[in-house]
Amino acid sequence: AAGSCRRRRLAPLNEDNGRFLLLAALIAAYLSAGATVFSALESPSEAAAQLRWNRTLHNFSRIFNISLPELRAFLRSYEAAMAAGIRVDALRPRWDFPGAFYFVGTVVSTIGFGMTTPATVAGKVFLIIYGLFGCAGTILFFNLFLERIISLLAFIMKACHERQLRRSGLLPPNFRRGPAMSGVGSLVGWKPSVYHVMLILGIFAITLSCCASAMYTVVEGWNYVDSLYYCFVTFSTIGFGDLVSSQNAAYQNQGLYRFGNFIFILMGVCCIYSLFNVISIVIKQVLNWVLKKLECRCCPKCHKSSARLGRRNAITPGARLRRHNISVDTDGQYDSDTEGRRLSGEMISMRELTASNKVSLAILQKQLSETANGYPRNVCINTRQNGFSAGVGALAIMNNRLAETSDSR
Repeated sequence: AAGSCRRRRLAPLNEDNGRFLLLAALIAAYLSAGATVFSALESPSEAAAQLRWNRTLHNFSRIFNISLPELRAFLRSYEAAMAAGIRVDALRPRWDFPGAFYFVGTVVSTIGFGMTTPATVAGKVFLIIYGLFGCAGTILFFNLFLERIISLLAFIMKACHERQLRRSGLLPPNFRRGPAMSGVGSLVGWKPSVYHVMLILGIFAITLSCCASAMYTVVEGWNYVDSLYYCFVTFSTIGFGDLVSSQNAAYQNQGLYRFGNFIFILMGVCCIYSLFNVISIVIKQVLNWVLKKLECRCCPKCHKSSARLGRRNAITPGARLRRHNISVDTDGQYDSDTEGRRLSGEMISMRELTASNKVSLAILQKQLSETANGYPRNVCINTRQNGFSAGVGALAIMNNRLAETSDSR
């Protein structure tokens, strides 16, 4: 039975493929559930609106003695004018320098409101080239922002942790952050929690959205719920375009409002991007936990054997201080999914996270630990990584793969 289970693990459906298929199934179920809910919520309103419009159209045709084909032709021309940015009420120019700057900002950030689009062939061709490098550079900026916000949060959380230790008498009053911290038993192996980072980023994103919504409610005249909806759609780069800020011809304190609008959108997109990356890491850990629960269900004997092996190799809370020397420095040695799976067959909590965790979470926790403990980056990074795994998030995963590929040659 154990041999058959081992052969099954060597099959094409390994843990990586299993996690991918499980996530694909969950996303498909999530999309189906969302489609069902939105269909139930919005379909009746759409049908009622269509009925009211047909009634209005027939009444207008009858009262003013205009044939329906002529009226529909006129309305089609009006729809084409709306797509070109022409409105009945006076609006700000779409392609002056401030309008064009707003447009390119929505392009490189992948928001893409759609209220302004190139109409010429030259403009469309230039947009393809411009967006290729602009979107790549902006994604790089988002990843660098993620690294720095994680470093800042780790520094603050480390300071709070030291303050709590001083109050409890577990830390000397004259303690200073630096290499000497390795001799303090209360700080060895301490790592900021990814859950705490996710909570802080979530609170900051909510606060930023509430402040921006208050500004849009006052300046744009939207209700507060619409303003919150606009903030989420914009900050998450969904960008439906049904609500777009700074589109009227004139505002009171227009320059100040445009600057505030730019800052809110920039900070909101960066913060939500960082939050999405941290949430994705937690989702990956949940998938790993589900796969471990489903592993070897068909083979109790092999399951018991793997459980005994996992208990022998796992990092348990009682052994955390005894084996703290492998919690940080060996993260680089087990940065690949294959090597990390050899260490343990058990699920390890966030606080006891060691080298057995997967690529994204290991890199993020390593960054948190190095920043919080004051280690220089070039000391904690193993030489086999070639400096690629210094980052976090999506960019760090790609760089880690490049390091593994270069080492295998």
